[in-house]
Amino acid sequence: VHYVPGTGEILIFTAGIFGGGLGFLWYNAPPAAVFMGDTGSLALGGALGAIAVATKHELVLAVVGGLFVVEALSVIIQVLYFKRTGKRVFLMAPIHHHYEKKGWAEPQIVIRFWIISLILAMIGLATLKVR
Repeated sequence: VHYVPGTGEILIFTAGIFGGGLGFLWYNAPPAAVFMGDTGSLALGGALGAIAVATKHELVLAVVGGLFVVEALSVIIQVLYFKRTGKRVFLMAPIHHHYEKKGWAEPQIVIRFWIISLILAMIGLATLKVR
């Protein structure tokens, strides 16, 4: 793994984010008692982006966060296509709502997205060795 001098403090910062995430997930398990809003999700995304920039692994973040990229792209595609043609590409955007409209149960969507996220995480870890 590529070492970047001066980034040792990031481990402590990352451990704090990890611990906070575990605490959040504990109370977010069904039936959820706590929900993350825009403030929490934007702060978390900004922190992950800052960590990626500080450790010089920006492209790895894009790979690992590929599911978020697909979700955002589905909205962009839906809006642009609808403005040009008046028709929709997806039944509803973001894409996870499209699958709900197609009749998939929420747990089915969540578990499949977990699997995709796990695969992308493994690809991201594998790319760390490519450098």
